[in-house]
Amino acid sequence: MTVGFGAMGFGLMSLSYICGMHLYVHIPFCARRCSYCDFAIAVRREVPSRRFVDAILTEWQRWSEWETWEWDATLATIYLGGGTPSRLDPLELDRLLKGVRAHRALAPDAEVTLEANPEDVTAERVTAWLGAGVNRISLGIQSFDDRALTWMHRVHDAERARLAVKTLRNEGVSNLSLDLIFALPSSLGRHWQRDVDEALGLEPQHLSLYGLTVEEKTPLGRWTARGSTIPADDERYAAEYLAAHESLLAAGFDHYEVSNAGRPGFRARHNSAYWTGARYLGLGPSAHSAADGVRWWNVPEWAAYDRAMEAAQSVEAGRESLTPDQMLLERRYLGLRTSDGVALADAPPEAATWQELGWARQEGSRLTLTIEGWLRLDALLLQSS
Repeated sequence: MTVGFGAMGFGLMSLSYICGMHLYVHIPFCARRCSYCDFAIAVRREVPSRRFVDAILTEWQRWSEWETWEWDATLATIYLGGGTPSRLDPLELDRLLKGVRAHRALAPDAEVTLEANPEDVTAERVTAWLGAGVNRISLGIQSFDDRALTWMHRVHDAERARLAVKTLRNEGVSNLSLDLIFALPSSLGRHWQRDVDEALGLEPQHLSLYGLTVEEKTPLGRWTARGSTIPADDERYAAEYLAAHESLLAAGFDHYEVSNAGRPGFRARHNSAYWTGARYLGLGPSAHSAADGVRWWNVPEWAAYDRAMEAAQSVEAGRESLTPDQMLLERRYLGLRTSDGVALADAPPEAATWQELGWARQEGSRLTLTIEGWLRLDALLLQSS
């Protein structure tokens, strides 16, 4: 069985989520690099919060003054991702969001998400985040197994994760998403179902489930290359994913995208904008943007981004314009990641075979993948490209 989900259609979700502007801010600072992480991060003991926010607001102002795209007037979503955004000084986070709103109005029902790690969650910080306008927290728990957390180079332990959830609830966070990683090496002895059950027992509004992948330039990549770590095989990867899917459905969740499930009314609106092909703008080092078949991205390293901003130079590292065929492939890929699927007109010729094998189904005028199809998503799209 071929498994794995890539990083990359306009689905039915576009009707409710595509309106408005979607803004992503990449906050790269981390206390430590996780063993599996190949993201553009900057490990810092002290976070240069003021300097960072100055740079972001300068980039935002430049964009607001120089933009040539016809963007929607209001901000429908803001996503503060990383890195570890919860390490940013709360007063500077407040200044950042105020500065963003100075150039674009925030929709009355806008979703404003902050990624946080459990070790950063205190009553004072949560109060400050909510006061700044954050109304959704995505908490990176990853596991409730202390041995697994140590192996992943996570700073927190399981008890700290539980306390973080309690603190978030006590301070009034009503839209909480939890992250878990599955398919860890069997040598760790991690009990996946126990982690899923405990996460569901904390009653989040949303869960994100990510399969562990081995990236070359990471500690995990080096451990795997020298044979000291053996990754989970395809069968266990699939078994853990399917088990989580069944648990989510039994708990009343809508498993609406390959790696994401939410209670009714709690789909991640910002991420849904990506999957429905909406325009989005990224600020900060390594941030990506897309509009009307054009994609562009910033320099990845914080130091290079900081130098360019200080010198009043462009921070753009590259851009590309998609061909019609590339845009069709992207619509297929993004749409088939979701439970809304793609229009039959955008379905690949192999779709009939997928249905015969139980990997896809036709629902009215749309094609959607089954859970077994989601496990094969990358391979299926590679065959049809």
